[in-house]
Amino acid sequence: MTRTPDSAVRTYIDQHRDAFLDDLAAWLRIPSVSADPGRAGEVRRSAEWLAGKLRETGFPVAEVWETAGEGLPAVYAEWPSGDPEAPTVLVYGHHDVQPADLEDGWDTEPFEPVVVDGRMYGRGAADDKGQVFFHTLGVRAHLAATGRTAPAVNLKLLVEGEEESGSPHFADLVRRHAERLACDAVIVSDTGMWAADTPTVCTGMRGLADCQIDLFGPAQDIHSGSFGGAVPNPATEAARLAAALHDDDRRVAVPGFYDGVAELTDRERELFAELPFDEKEWLGVARSQGTLGEAGYTTLERIWARPTAEVNGIWGGYTGPGGKTIVPSSAHLKLSFRLVAGQDVDKVREAVRQWVADRLPEGIRHEIVFPGATRPCLTPLDHPALQSVVRSMGRAFGQEIRYTREGGSGPAADLQDVLGVPVLFLGISVPSDGWHSVNEKVELDLLLKGVETSAYLWGDLAENWPAGARDR
Repeated sequence: MTRTPDSAVRTYIDQHRDAFLDDLAAWLRIPSVSADPGRAGEVRRSAEWLAGKLRETGFPVAEVWETAGEGLPAVYAEWPSGDPEAPTVLVYGHHDVQPADLEDGWDTEPFEPVVVDGRMYGRGAADDKGQVFFHTLGVRAHLAATGRTAPAVNLKLLVEGEEESGSPHFADLVRRHAERLACDAVIVSDTGMWAADTPTVCTGMRGLADCQIDLFGPAQDIHSGSFGGAVPNPATEAARLAAALHDDDRRVAVPGFYDGVAELTDRERELFAELPFDEKEWLGVARSQGTLGEAGYTTLERIWARPTAEVNGIWGGYTGPGGKTIVPSSAHLKLSFRLVAGQDVDKVREAVRQWVADRLPEGIRHEIVFPGATRPCLTPLDHPALQSVVRSMGRAFGQEIRYTREGGSGPAADLQDVLGVPVLFLGISVPSDGWHSVNEKVELDLLLKGVETSAYLWGDLAENWPAGARDR
């Protein structure tokens, strides 16, 4: 396959830049806030707008997919390559956005996008409409530069409408449509880079399991003078559980918690260390006075590649003014566990259940509820699809691409689990873009670098996909 000419790609993007940005602005004007039931119609309008635009782009199939219950719709599109040897690639993103009002502190109306100093401001500009939309111009530039009439890969898109509400129906949607979503790799365009002058590719995200533990002792609050010190106190036991969650090296003390953890390689640690990380600046963002975590690991290693446990809340008994000398009848904890590749969510849940049961004394009844979970995902550095992303970004940015991970969690693992394929991350957003905050924006130069990366990526994947692996 002939390498896509860089100059032809850039010329096409430059010629169609203004129309592309006008279309993006039109999409941003649709207030597709999934958390607001009153705007469910706008989420649907957003899905229908995108499906229409994808058909206009050239996708022969572009459909609005309903989700279970009262769920909000997703958009699915596909464009076959026509080459029986071509790999199949699924691009994931979301078209719903966070709530936003001028009264929140925005300088301009959040759903009336404006361009100022090379930045487009508006809710969804970076998270995630802008990063979904750059693929539309990218695939057209790919076709124009190569003379093809269809992409070099079998290209599919899945753009959900509930990500900002926790993706409650997403796993079910993927399972229900698994046959149509079948692919060789997933590209997630709902992430960011380290900085504008340090372009990076994310290689994985942590998973998440959280729970609430309710402890019950006496049938009612009782007098601490008459009974204190002679009956179990739920608030004391809640505090003892929280204090026992970590050992002296700040490792999670739940037996079996680290079973299967994929340890950092020396090369991964070297790559993390190469990033221009300013810990003092990071602490300023965190509003913290110091770092603390698992012994033997750097700050970046702790938040990207190590599993963690946090006490999110602890309460019980009397908290009003003055004193109230009681043994309270109940107390409560909320815990969350960030998980890394190799950990099994169900085994972690069971380990936590057993740990809680083993530590509580007779006379304390407890209930523990895990409301949901997200599995971790990680792609090895040498995976051919990851290297295609890195090469394509390198061509677009004209510099070395470095590597990061995400400390948070998202629905990408559902795609990995159900479809059984690697997940890659392609995002061009930077920390100053203000996801979920006021004055959200996207840097237009970086957005167009995303377009250019997309234009190069499909040919690179087709050319470098391992022989014999194209089985879909």
